[in-house]
Amino acid sequence: MIRVSRLSVLSSAVLILLFASLMSTTGAESPIDLIVQADFLYMTRYVEEDMTQAIALFEAVIPDLDTLSMNSQSYVLNRLSQLYYEATMFSEGDTSEDGELFEKGKAYGLQSLRLNAEFAEAEGNGFNAAIAFANDAAALHWAASNWGKLCGMNPIVGLTQQDSVLALFSRAVEIDSDYWGGSASSSLGSLLIMSPSTLGGDEDAGLALVEDSITIDPSYLSNRVVLAEYWGFTYNFFGQLTGVRDAELIERELTIVLDAEVGDWFFWNLQAKALAAKLLAQLQEMTE
Repeated sequence: MIRVSRLSVLSSAVLILLFASLMSTTGAESPIDLIVQADFLYMTRYVEEDMTQAIALFEAVIPDLDTLSMNSQSYVLNRLSQLYYEATMFSEGDTSEDGELFEKGKAYGLQSLRLNAEFAEAEGNGFNAAIAFANDAAALHWAASNWGKLCGMNPIVGLTQQDSVLALFSRAVEIDSDYWGGSASSSLGSLLIMSPSTLGGDEDAGLALVEDSITIDPSYLSNRVVLAEYWGFTYNFFGQLTGVRDAELIERELTIVLDAEVGDWFFWNLQAKALAAKLLAQLQEMTE
């Protein structure tokens, strides 16, 4: 869970208030005005109120979405898919309310993918077949991230849908492995590690992908947490924790995370540090 004092974002908040004041004196807000305001709040989304307002502003653009350029449409949809995923990080665990947020995030990600006429046309032959035509790494990544969480919340349904999540992440890695700190590689890798071979799992390939993600951007700390969580520990068929595979690796990677600077990935690195502390405590309980 992320909790940050608004005092740490005072300068950005002042800019937002000044901009809002300017908009109120110049008439109705255009879609572009709303996007600019949402982008200001996006920078301070580790404050929950700002996250909520950023989502509301981006969603206020949706009724006029088709008046924007294709690039602007995908930008708005991808931001919403991302922000709905991130909004769940303010709660402990995955709640039913989080499930609703993941559903919205998935829907926006898929809507963004369907802006591509080739993808939309090919989808008539099956969703997974259409993924080969997708070329938007952000839409692929956030659609897959939300959908993957939904699969995890309902493992029985997830068994029938996981192949689509794997295909989305695979395509994201294929077209832009550097996107979002290499997190598509770590996400795909964790799924391959966790999945049985009969459902496309491959532990060795998964481990290699997670290790690759760390080299893509060492400052993006979440990839190290993925390595510790999904390779360091072991799980059963339904994703329930069963034991420790490599305690030394867990301690090494999570200590690096806790000692590192927050850096440019502020929102995600704060989350990584919180999860690292939780996993280290879990390791201690399991090895005492």
